Amino acid sequence: MRCAPAGATPDGFDPAAAAVHSIAMDHYKHQLATLQLALLKMQQAHMRTGERVVVVLEGRDAAGKDGTIKRITEHLTARATHVVALSKPSDREEGEWYFQRYVANLPTSGELVIFNRSWYNRAGVEVVMDFSTKSQQAEFLRDAPDFERMLVESGIHLIKIWLDIDKAEQKKRLAARHDDPLKALKISDMDQVAQDKWKAYSKARNTMLERTDTPLAPWVCVRADHKKPARLAVMRHIIRHAAPHDIAADIDAPDPAILFPFSTAAIEDGRLAK
Repeated sequence: MRCAPAGATPDGFDPAAAAVHSIAMDHYKHQLATLQLALLKMQQAHMRTGERVVVVLEGRDAAGKDGTIKRITEHLTARATHVVALSKPSDREEGEWYFQRYVANLPTSGELVIFNRSWYNRAGVEVVMDFSTKSQQAEFLRDAPDFERMLVESGIHLIKIWLDIDKAEQKKRLAARHDDPLKALKISDMDQVAQDKWKAYSKARNTMLERTDTPLAPWVCVRADHKKPARLAVMRHIIRHAAPHDIAADIDAPDPAILFPFSTAAIEDGRLAK
């Protein structure tokens, strides 16, 4: 049996090898400012040219979606930046085509839309919690690649990002929510379910990534056990894939130990927490 290297987690992920244990605060602030300026320049360019960008940000509970979005949008104009975090569908929305309420939130000319969770709810929490039928879930996995193909062929820059953390880190972050009164609105009944149904969420994640990773709309995965390097990696990826060449060319690629294209190998080798 292959043994994990010293310092590795039980799933084989080695934080030391991935160089994500820590990042000096002054170095982080410098990189953050550089990337935020590039995002601002990207938005100015898109407002002139009419480019449209959609970022789908998915991930484990407590993987850092909110914090990442905050850093991305901090200096962007609210007129052309929209963060979409839809609540439970209404009775009327329940009777609509599944993608309909997401279509209503797609960007117009010059806009950036970030989905803080998205249509992929149907492939994640709805699978684990039986919030939709098996037939509906199978239909979604069949239709999502075609839906996204239409978005891309219409000229939208579609960027799909999965944030992943290990079980122990998730437990620590969920517990911290209960200890911090400023995080009261982040607490939900689903917190404990995330730990109790860890394996079920892993299985749903694997199926979702395998079935909806396509050449036109690929997934990238981010090992987000350390928040600051993960945030910087996401920002680098967005800039390099959506910004004009003269802006993107000045931004280094993300560390491949932190952000990497999805492949089935990532499920087995520990890059995605099991």
